Amino acid sequence: MSEPPASLDRAALQGARVLLGVSGGVAAYKAALLARGLVTHGAHVQAVLTEAATRFIAPAQLAALTGRPVPTDVFDDAHRIVHVDLARQADVAVVAPATANALGKLAGGLGDDLLSSTLLCLTAPLVLAPAMHTEMWEHPAVVANVATLRERGVVLVGPEHGPLAGGDEGPGRLAEEGAILDAVAAALAPAGRGSGELAGVRAVVTAGATREHLDPVRYLTNRSSGRMGYAVAGALARRGAHVDLVAGPGELPDPPGVTVHRVETAREMHAAVVERAQDAAIVVGAAAVADFRPAQAADRKRKKGATDEPEQVTLVRNPDILADVGARKRPGQVLVGFAAETHDEEAHGADKLGRKGLDLIVVNRVDAHDAGFAVETNRGVLLTADGQRIALPLASKEALAETLVDHIVARRTGADLPERTPPR
Repeated sequence: MSEPPASLDRAALQGARVLLGVSGGVAAYKAALLARGLVTHGAHVQAVLTEAATRFIAPAQLAALTGRPVPTDVFDDAHRIVHVDLARQADVAVVAPATANALGKLAGGLGDDLLSSTLLCLTAPLVLAPAMHTEMWEHPAVVANVATLRERGVVLVGPEHGPLAGGDEGPGRLAEEGAILDAVAAALAPAGRGSGELAGVRAVVTAGATREHLDPVRYLTNRSSGRMGYAVAGALARRGAHVDLVAGPGELPDPPGVTVHRVETAREMHAAVVERAQDAAIVVGAAAVADFRPAQAADRKRKKGATDEPEQVTLVRNPDILADVGARKRPGQVLVGFAAETHDEEAHGADKLGRKGLDLIVVNRVDAHDAGFAVETNRGVLLTADGQRIALPLASKEALAETLVDHIVARRTGADLPERTPPR
């Protein structure tokens, strides 16, 4: 067995995106306890059940505990490739219980259902918690499959010796919840994240909206939630980068492994980014920064007065963060921007790409119901300084972020892009 020490700090679970796979064994009912434990420690849990697992635990139960719908079939969402999307969104995956059948599929590279197909697409750490009768656990085929999985770097926790279904007793019992939580936390620990194409590389990412105060009560802002920038920061960190995320006001949890710097105004974001960009190899400007601010913010609440005429507010231009970073750009530094548009988006994006000295720019419409601001999905076009145009079909923002980081890595190293495309 491979178990982490019981004293392991579970702080790594805070904010982590955990894919919880459940296969069809009697111990599947314990997945509800594990889901609750992960959520209690601050993880964002996405459960995926095999068809057999639904005979032991209802998807609705895990949906209620995790706050997320529980897919069970590759065709649950026809507009995207569900198994690819689920795999790309995970910081870590855990399968509990992992039956003999689940172990065999994974060892043999089989993907005939949603869970096995998702695990075949997974690039994040994988934890398996086997549970089965003793005879199955000790069968030579299962022993060989477990050895294969361990050689591939999969973490196994359990099984334990104890009571089994049908009144039997012996090795094969699902590991206790605490041991599984510790294994997942260990897989997420910063010491386990120091590898990848961007190991040791420093990156700065901006996210969210800024606020420009009219008075102590009112301010100018926009609808950006920051989700796209947070997704990019998380994707860079998973590739090994040291990421500084400069974020405007918002309620999103900090991405695991990312250092977050909170700011409010465009000028505060400008100062934070310009300082950190000096030492960064990658700078990604995903924030929706206010172009203008009131020339004078009142120190008291502005009153509407006795007349019907509104008070005139004079606006002045804010500093342009990306343009200033672009003007200081060093050889080899990769500078990426976003263009949130409502019309003529590619023309505006191409202009911004050249004017600010960017290497890449993601151009996206923000007037659609399923993309842009304040939604979990996005689509757009990636334009490059050397004239390429790459379509980015509708996908989760996490999946789009992974695709963008693929292009950043390729630009830095000159390597070919990996054989994958964003979900449709």
